[in-house]
Amino acid sequence: MSMQIDPERNEAKTLQKFADFAGRRVLEVGCGDGRLTWSYASAAQKTTGIDLNESDLRVARIECPSDLSGKTFFAHADSIHLPFANESFEAALLTSSL
Repeated sequence: MSMQIDPERNEAKTLQKFADFAGRRVLEVGCGDGRLTWSYASAAQKTTGIDLNESDLRVARIECPSDLSGKTFFAHADSIHLPFANESFEAALLTSSL
């Protein structure tokens, strides 16, 4: 039996309480396997998740819901050297990032 993280979805509820991602281009630093990404990406115009863990990124790409596949992207990158042009995003969040 695998451990389920945040089965009550408290993270997603709290995030949506304080942040409005509707129609915005969002950068998620430390996206991991996309577990939290799915909770807000449908509202965003475009979501890009970055992480240093290739295994987690592979899982995120595989588990990306089909309705988000055209507007949700994942990249192997760190927050110090972002591979994006300035002003590429209107919102950013750091989740479980060290």
